[in-house]
Amino acid sequence: MRLGLHHMMFRPRDSFDQRLLESRLSVSPHPAEVRWIHDVFGNCITLVDFDSQTAELSFETLIRLHHTPENAPDFRIEDYARTHPFDYAEEERCDLMPYITRHHASVRLEEWLGKFFTPGAAMRTGQLLMTLNEAIAESFSYKRRVSRGTQTPQETIERQEGTCRDFALLMMEAARSFGFAARFVTGYVYVPDRDRAARLGGGSTHAWCQIYVPGSGWVEFDPTNGIVGNRDLIRVGVARTPGQAIPLSGGYWGHAEDELGMEVSVQVKTEV
Repeated sequence: MRLGLHHMMFRPRDSFDQRLLESRLSVSPHPAEVRWIHDVFGNCITLVDFDSQTAELSFETLIRLHHTPENAPDFRIEDYARTHPFDYAEEERCDLMPYITRHHASVRLEEWLGKFFTPGAAMRTGQLLMTLNEAIAESFSYKRRVSRGTQTPQETIERQEGTCRDFALLMMEAARSFGFAARFVTGYVYVPDRDRAARLGGGSTHAWCQIYVPGSGWVEFDPTNGIVGNRDLIRVGVARTPGQAIPLSGGYWGHAEDELGMEVSVQVKTEV
């Protein structure tokens, strides 16, 4: 088969809580060109192009970074936003609107939220978001799925199960229904050893979401594991929808039977 252009999103976003120390990429067969760009969200995208034919394609990356975990959520919320409902400040709202707009409005979602929240009732903002995160973590079964795409929130509610990206989208749409700005995050999760609490989503790429809280900025919420804050989470890319944050995509010219499948393995370890 003849390989086409491939897009990779694997380089972590540098920030105050994670600093990239080393990044290596190995591709087989040897690519004709490798270049990097920043997408519309500021994510680092690696473009890999080929001029040869092959029966197998392999990407291997090695990343070292310094990660500063938050042991507990620090909700330093602006006075006007401490109690929900509230409106974002005008100077921020215009920039946040794409992340506030709902993409999957559904009666089933509203019915499910009604089990935990009273419509229109005042509630402390931090408590509302943490309750929502915990409700998803406790109400649904995690089931790894290698097929493409993300379930709609309605499908996740009806099936009572999903993957990390399904739960992230459910959390985003639920938060948007309350008027919050929410965005999708793709990255990696550190799975501690057996002496500590288990983490779901290890061994592959992981997904969660961020919600914009005035005074705290974009706060991490991982409804798959019930995590609030960046503990055990390594951020790679952010986007408005899951389809805009695909870790690896590309194409080839050949026969349908040429595709033998794809294997993905991610290992996250700490250094002593």
